[in-house]
Amino acid sequence: MERMIIFCMIFFCSSMALTAAPHKIIKYKQLLKTINLLETTVKDKGVESLHTPENPVDECLSTAATCFQKGTLKLQPENSQVNSTFTQAIKVLRRFTLSHPGKCESSCESYEKKNPKEFLKSFAKLIQKVI
Repeated sequence: MERMIIFCMIFFCSSMALTAAPHKIIKYKQLLKTINLLETTVKDKGVESLHTPENPVDECLSTAATCFQKGTLKLQPENSQVNSTFTQAIKVLRRFTLSHPGKCESSCESYEKKNPKEFLKSFAKLIQKVI
């Protein structure tokens, strides 16, 4: 009887772990769609360049995600017609969190500054790396 209970507990725990992974993948794919939407609506000329993490090592993924999250707050819509779509997309990205273990020595300011469209392309690369 004990073995049966242990087997059931192991089976239940492993099935819960398997169902959690697809939910995160769906969440990250939604973030990619949001980033792609922002690329078409973001103002790219005459705006501040943003610190853009490129190809961060695994230990720095969480730090890079935080840098991208801070940078999205500085993005501006291309025109007033896309303002509501733009605002909604920024809200989605603001709620994004990435908890990834590791200690990172670099800070946001240590990354090169790039224009908003390149910033968003690098953000998309980070999300794809996490998936």
